[in-house]
Amino acid sequence: QVQLVESGGDLVQPGGSLRVSCAASGFSFSSYWFYWVRQAPGKGLERVSAISISSSVTYYADSVKGRFTVWRDDAKNTLYLQMNSLRSEDTAVYFCGRRGNNTAHIDYWGQGTQVTVSS
Repeated sequence: QVQLVESGGDLVQPGGSLRVSCAASGFSFSSYWFYWVRQAPGKGLERVSAISISSSVTYYADSVKGRFTVWRDDAKNTLYLQMNSLRSEDTAVYFCGRRGNNTAHIDYWGQGTQVTVSS
């Protein structure tokens, strides 16, 4: 079955860096777009980044542009998000999501990984 498993969340100081990963299984990873979505405490979901098939298109929310980088390794069926210059407002649970075919919506979600930015 389709599985998305995030890892790499941690406590990091402001200004620090962190990389989170999303390991996929149960489907043809290279055939899908993916999103990174986060949910800060007491807030709604925010789409942070997206990456297309073959990595030809990437998207970043204004709040993370220039600080976060998304990439994928189709050989390893893994999605990554490198987060630099972290701020307290980046504190959230980070989810990866698979975009369904012929839709902009996420059809499968991972369980999330906690990123906490605090001194």
